[in-house]
Amino acid sequence: MLCAPVDLRTDTLDSPLCIGSRSPEFAWRLPAGAVAQAAYQVQVTTGDGSAAGELAWDSGRVTGTEPFGVTYEGMSLMSCRHYRWRVRVWSGTEQEPGPWSEYASFETGVLDPERWAARWVSGPVPAAKTDYRVLYLRTTVDLPAPVLRGRAYVSALGWYRFFVNGRDLTGPALVPRWTPFDQYVEYQAYDVTEAFRAGGNVVSMAVGDGRFRGANGLTAKQAVYGDRTAGLVQVDLDLEDGSTVTVVSDGSWQAGTGRIGAADPMFGERVDLRVPDEDWLTSHAPPARFGPAEVLDDRRTLIAEDVPAVCEIERLSPRTVSRATSGKQIVDFGQNFAGVVRIRLPAGPGTTVRLTHSEVLRKDGELDIDYIHGLPVNRWYQRDEVILGDEATWWSPWFTIHGFRYVEVDGLPGDLSAQDIEGIVVSSTVPDAGGFDCSDQRLVRLRRNVSWSLRSNFTDTPTDCPTRERSGWTGDIQVFAPTSTTFVDAQAYLRRYLRNLAAEQLPDGRVPVFVPAEASSFSGGMAKLMRVVAQSAGWADAAVLLPWTLYRYYGDRSVLERQYPSMTAWVDQLTRRAREKRRITRRLRGSANPGVDPFLLDTGFHFGEWLRPGQGFAASILDSMRHSPVTATAYFEHSARTLSDIATVLDRDADATRYRELADHTRSAWRAAFLHDDGRVGTDRQDDYVRALAFGLLEHEERPAAVDRLVTLIEAADNHLATGFLSTPMLLPVLADAGRPDVAWRLLLQTTTPSWLYQVEQGATTVWETWNGYNTKGEAKESHNHYALGAVVGFLTEYVAGLSPTEPGYRVFDVRPLVGGGLTSARAEVQTPYGAASSSWVADESQVTLEVAVPPGSTARLHTGTGGPPQEFSSGTHTVVWPRAEREQG
Repeated sequence: MLCAPVDLRTDTLDSPLCIGSRSPEFAWRLPAGAVAQAAYQVQVTTGDGSAAGELAWDSGRVTGTEPFGVTYEGMSLMSCRHYRWRVRVWSGTEQEPGPWSEYASFETGVLDPERWAARWVSGPVPAAKTDYRVLYLRTTVDLPAPVLRGRAYVSALGWYRFFVNGRDLTGPALVPRWTPFDQYVEYQAYDVTEAFRAGGNVVSMAVGDGRFRGANGLTAKQAVYGDRTAGLVQVDLDLEDGSTVTVVSDGSWQAGTGRIGAADPMFGERVDLRVPDEDWLTSHAPPARFGPAEVLDDRRTLIAEDVPAVCEIERLSPRTVSRATSGKQIVDFGQNFAGVVRIRLPAGPGTTVRLTHSEVLRKDGELDIDYIHGLPVNRWYQRDEVILGDEATWWSPWFTIHGFRYVEVDGLPGDLSAQDIEGIVVSSTVPDAGGFDCSDQRLVRLRRNVSWSLRSNFTDTPTDCPTRERSGWTGDIQVFAPTSTTFVDAQAYLRRYLRNLAAEQLPDGRVPVFVPAEASSFSGGMAKLMRVVAQSAGWADAAVLLPWTLYRYYGDRSVLERQYPSMTAWVDQLTRRAREKRRITRRLRGSANPGVDPFLLDTGFHFGEWLRPGQGFAASILDSMRHSPVTATAYFEHSARTLSDIATVLDRDADATRYRELADHTRSAWRAAFLHDDGRVGTDRQDDYVRALAFGLLEHEERPAAVDRLVTLIEAADNHLATGFLSTPMLLPVLADAGRPDVAWRLLLQTTTPSWLYQVEQGATTVWETWNGYNTKGEAKESHNHYALGAVVGFLTEYVAGLSPTEPGYRVFDVRPLVGGGLTSARAEVQTPYGAASSSWVADESQVTLEVAVPPGSTARLHTGTGGPPQEFSSGTHTVVWPRAEREQG
C-alpha cells in the first residue's frame, strides 16, 4: 500500500527555526507496513502557508530508494525566511504516486554575513579574574502596532539568558555551545511573536562566563578565549500595520550588574537575592546600576546552531533528605546526573546558603569532594552560594552545570523537605532512538546506567565526565559513538563535533585529544604539551572512524564529503611520521627493512590501551610509552583501510587505491614486527589479540590460535577482562564472532571486578571511569560518570538481541540473536533512517521464537545458527520459530 510519508526532517531536525545551509538535506520515513519507496518527489514553497507561496523547488520524479540525504537544489534560499516542503513517493510497481505528506517547515538563519546589523556589546573591563561578574544587558523599543511575526537571533561570548518583557525565551539551556570561539560562535533563533506587544517593550539578556571565560579542562583555566563576556541580539519584527522593525544590540544598549555575581560552569554561582530582579527585565526606565554598554570591535564568524538544544530534559525528586553528623543537610536524588537543583528558599536577608554537589559520600555520610583526581577542589568546586532576600522564593542557578547525585545544603534556616528541592537534568535534547529489554534485569540496569552517562555527557560537546575536566576527549567518543546510536539519534550531534574537530585540527593534520581544544589565540594558542599528545592513535583516529560510524548507522554520505579533507590530513600525517621518524631503539639497531620500517608508527606520544584494569593514570602513561607501537600501528592500518573504503563510497577511485595499498603495506609491517613465530601477538596481552582479530590483521588460518590464546588469557584472569580503553568495546564482539560466545557471556555476566555488573551490584547509577570506583579503604576514586566503558551495551542490541546494520543506514540489517547466558528473552528496537526495526526473542528448553520488524525499504537477514543461508524479510512483522541448539551459548 502506498502511504503518505511521515516524520519529515530538515537537516535531521524537526521544523528547525534556524538552518545555516543554502542546501539543506531532507529526510522522511514511511509508516510501518507501507510499500517500499522506489522514487520520490519533493516540493518546497516559500511562506508559512497563510497565503499562497512561491514554488522554490520541485524535484520532479526522482528514482531513489533512500528516504534521506535528499539535497535541496532549487532557487537560492534567502536569509531569515520561512519555507514549507512536502514529499510523495512511488513504489516499484505503481505508475501513480502515493498521497502527498503533510507539510513540514524550516526557516533559514542569517545566511548572508552582511545582513548582521547587530554588534557585540559588553560592560566595563574587569580589573582581575576575581572581578568576573555576570553581564546584564538591556534596551527598550516602542512598537506602533502588534507583532504579526517576530524572530530573534541571539548569541553571546559566554552562556546567556534572553528575555523580552520579562519572558524567558531561553529557559535552563546552555547556549551558545562550546566551539573554537576564536573561529566561530553559534547563534540561536527564537520565535518572539507572542513576547512583544504594541507600545513599550524591554529586551534584556544576562551573560555568564560559560565555556568562553569560565574554567575549562583539567587545569580549570579561565579566560581561555577572552576576558570580556558580551551579547549580540538581532530581532526582526513584522507588524500588523505592514511595517517592519529591527532591534539590534549596539551602543544604545545599557550594561549593568544584577543579583548573580560570579557564575562559572565548573565552580558554580554566587547570587544575592536582595538585589532586585524585576527592574532590569520589565522597567522602561533603566536601573541606577546600569550605564552605557560598550560596543566591541569584534567581527568573529557567526554560524547557526544546527543541533537539538542543551536544556532541561527531566526533573528528579529526592530519594532522601537527612542531616549528616556535621549538621549539614544531605539530599540524595538516588541517581547520578548532570544538571542543577531547584530549591525553595525562605526569607532571611543576609543569610548565606551553600549548596555543594558531588557524586559520592564519604563513609561517614558527609559529602566527598576530594575523590576527583587532579581537580583544584580547594576552590569553589561545584558549589552555589545564595544570599537570602526579603521574600521566600524558588531558586535555580542559570550559568553552571554540576555532575552529582548528592547535594550538601549548609546554612539553610530550618529543615529541608523532599518537597523543597528537585533536580533538573540538563542534556542535549537528541531524540530517543533505541531500546532494550531482557530477562536478566542486571543487564537492563547496566544499560540504564549507560543511558544516564550518555545524557550526562551529551551536553554542549560530548565530554568524558560532567565533574572533572568536562572535556570533549576524542578517544571517549570514538569508542562510544556506535553504541550511542542504539540510544539516541546522534547524527546531528556528532556531525557538529566533527565540524569542531576539523576546525581545531593542526595544519600538519594532527588532531587534539579533546575538541574543542581549550586553546585560542587570546591565551597564546595550543600549549606545547597538547601539541605533543595531538598525535595519539585511537584518539585522533576519531577524525576517520567517527564519520564512518555516521555513514554506517545513518547512511550519512554528506558527512564523508565534508570531513574528507580532515580525514586525509590525519592519515597523511601518520604516513609521513611512519616514513620519516624512527624510535631510538630501531635507529640504534641499525638494520633497515624497507618493507617494514616506513610503515611502523613507533614515535610520538600515544595514550594507547589506556587504563587497563589495575593501572592508574601514571602507570597507564608509562605503559603506553613502552608498548604503544603495536597499538599505534594497528590503528594506522585501520584508519588507512577505512579511509580507502570512504574514498570508494565517494567515487574517489585513485585515493581508494592509494589508501588501500597503504593499509596493505602497514598490515604487512605490523605482522612482521608484532606477530611472533609462535603465534603470539605484540606483548601477549588480551588487547593485542582483540585488536588483531577486530582489525583483520591476521590471516584466516591464524585466527583460531589467536582466539584460543585470548581465551587462555581470559581464563588465566579467572574469567575477567584485562583490556583497556580502546579494545574493551571490541572484546565481546570479537569473541562472539570467533565462535566463543560462551566466553563473551562469562565476561558480560561476571560480577567481581573488573566487570560491568560489579558496578551495577555496587549500586552504581552511571558508569564509572575505572573498574573499581573505590579503593581498598572504601574511598571513592576518579569520576563516577564516564560513558566509555559503557560502550559494551552496544553488544546487547547488536548481539544479544542480534540487530545490527549490514549496509549503510540499515538498508540491510542482520538479525543474529545470541541466545544464551541463561536469558529466556531479549528485545531491542532501533529507529533507523527507514523507520523502526526490532528484534525480539523468547527461548524455552526446546525452541526459540523470534519476532522481527522490518521498516519499509529495508531488508532483514535472519541467521538462526542452525545452518543454511540466512532468511530474508522485507517490510512488515515476521515470526520465526526454530529448535534450540543442543550446545548452550554461554
